[in-house]
Amino acid sequence: MSNFKRYLVTAALPYANGPVHIGHLAGCYLPADIYVRYQRAQKRDIKFIGGSDEHGVPITIRAMKEGVSPQQIVDKYHALIKESFDQMGISFDIYSRTSNQIHHETAAAFFKKLYDDGLFEEKETEQYYDEKTNTFLADRYITGTCPICSNPNAYGDQCERCGSSLSPEQLINPRSTLSDAIPVKRKTKHWYFPLQNYEEWLKGWILEGHTEWKNNVYGQCKSWLDSGLQSRAMTRDSSWGVKVPLPNTEGKVLYVWFDAPIGYISATKELTEEWADYWCKEDTKLVHFIGKDNIVFHCIIFPAMLKAHGGFVLPDNVPANEFLNIEGDKVSTSRNWAVWVHDYIKDFPGCEDMLRYVLCANAPETKDNDFTWKDFQTRVKGELADKFGNFVNRAFVLMHKLCGGKVPPLHTDIMDEADKEMLAEFEIAKQKVETALEEFKFRDALFEVIMLSDKGNKYFQKKEPWKVANTLAENPDNQKLIDNCIHISLQLTANLAIMINPFLPNTAQKMLHMMKVVDKMLEWENAGKTKLLSVGYSLRAPEILFRKIEDAEIQAQVDKLKAGLIKPAEAAPAAKAEEAAAEPDALKAEIVYDDFAKLDLRVGTIVAAEKVPKADKLLKLQVDLGFETRTIVSGIAEHFKPEDITGKQVVVVANLAPRKMRGIESNGMILMAEDKTGKLHFVNPVDAIDNGSSVS
Repeated sequence: MSNFKRYLVTAALPYANGPVHIGHLAGCYLPADIYVRYQRAQKRDIKFIGGSDEHGVPITIRAMKEGVSPQQIVDKYHALIKESFDQMGISFDIYSRTSNQIHHETAAAFFKKLYDDGLFEEKETEQYYDEKTNTFLADRYITGTCPICSNPNAYGDQCERCGSSLSPEQLINPRSTLSDAIPVKRKTKHWYFPLQNYEEWLKGWILEGHTEWKNNVYGQCKSWLDSGLQSRAMTRDSSWGVKVPLPNTEGKVLYVWFDAPIGYISATKELTEEWADYWCKEDTKLVHFIGKDNIVFHCIIFPAMLKAHGGFVLPDNVPANEFLNIEGDKVSTSRNWAVWVHDYIKDFPGCEDMLRYVLCANAPETKDNDFTWKDFQTRVKGELADKFGNFVNRAFVLMHKLCGGKVPPLHTDIMDEADKEMLAEFEIAKQKVETALEEFKFRDALFEVIMLSDKGNKYFQKKEPWKVANTLAENPDNQKLIDNCIHISLQLTANLAIMINPFLPNTAQKMLHMMKVVDKMLEWENAGKTKLLSVGYSLRAPEILFRKIEDAEIQAQVDKLKAGLIKPAEAAPAAKAEEAAAEPDALKAEIVYDDFAKLDLRVGTIVAAEKVPKADKLLKLQVDLGFETRTIVSGIAEHFKPEDITGKQVVVVANLAPRKMRGIESNGMILMAEDKTGKLHFVNPVDAIDNGSSVS
């Protein structure tokens, strides 16, 4: 259906176990807000739904670390997250929370409907159990040694050092994060949702019915469906969450990814009594804005749940973004490698639109992108200030200087081709921006707005009204040439305010104030028009729209980021900092000779080394192994300069599976030793030997 009567937009519910960072903003909240503000300008019936996800393991882990209750954690971070969104102009119609009673009731009723319809499978399985705390352990409650990179503090679902997805059974020497005890297996009963029963329907609905979805979304869905779906547990053993609404289920709650998306429904119920119009009528367009790590939940699991329940609309689109890295490294909240939104607002007061601009202009729409503070500074100056801000400022300054501070008339009888072409650009730009926004191409849309302002700058340069003013004493009629240039430039300024509003709402408001007009002018139907400001209307003095970002501010942010970095060992949940410094690392789990024999260790010589662009920690090495030269990417740039290690012999894990790092395929691993100060040292032969020699 294309003629939708109403729009329902959701943005992924962030876990209320910590503040939000700019990766969150770029991933889904900013794109969602841009889309919603545009649809509101179109005067469409739209609701923007958000809220905090306050259940699940991350909440209880944070509570355990801080020594407080889960409720105290979610109260603290819900307030901080909500304030950050408000200050960044993320204009939710409601920002709710899944700890609210209305959500517990809605999620429990949803589960009970599926249960009563006989759609769940009851299964008894063995799961890890902590006998010291009498607790079944979710994946994140289990840590151990990663079988891929030997990180001693990998979680039961993922290793945050190498990024590998894991299961608790794969960990070497698993232990409980609650007590550091070795977990045991115990039987427990849970309710499973048979996704395989909806596989054929999902294939038709997605693979045939939604070929317009973004490639990353469509591709990930196809991969899941091609691999075959299986039953998935929809309950967990825990005391924190929505209680399973069945008898004799004490200590069991709904799986967080079952109850969280239902939070969109409960928040809409909280917002309006007409909630069912948005969730149950087929002429509603439902759009989920998420990050790529949530694709399977929003495109496969939640739609299958809605289909099984019946009576709900299904998502029309799920425009997921990829990830935003920071200064060449993956965002890691556990290592504090992130730019926190509340910190940015404190450090750059009144500069919220600058961050919105850079995050949109550099949005990870089709691939992972990188945020650097230098790029932030460069874009603010070169694109915002020098193009957009410069044009608006020139238009107002010249109006006050050459036209008495009022909108001059347009003398149509002397208009030339440059005037006509500039006026025609208003409608052309509007159509390009509109098309891009409807297709969720926010970077393209923003580019068109900035390019329109730059065309205004070039128009000024061609007309040069300041030079024409020097001829007025000899030829007073030349004032008409000045009038036309300023009139067209001011009408362009009004158009720019309308088109920039979805992206930079604070900037649009400043421009309205300068033009002495009301919010109604920002309605989308006014975009492209050439008579928005009345002739003879006096306008205010210009304001600087975007301030300069100083080099010292940028350096301070880079220093702050690096100073706050927590090394993986420091972040280990089961060790105290002073104990880690005083004692050597514990031995890893015992292996047998056959395990060691699988490793192919070879001596090689580094024949070339260079820094990886935009990656402070990585060096790209060319290593001669005798029989071939390998490219190996190693995270040693903070310890060694490229010129100092060329010619050095090293020991290489030669049969390690290739892995891409920063777009470079790395074929091997250099063995290093780390002393107690954190400094790295090469493991290498005392005397030079032939490249390719085996190490045993």
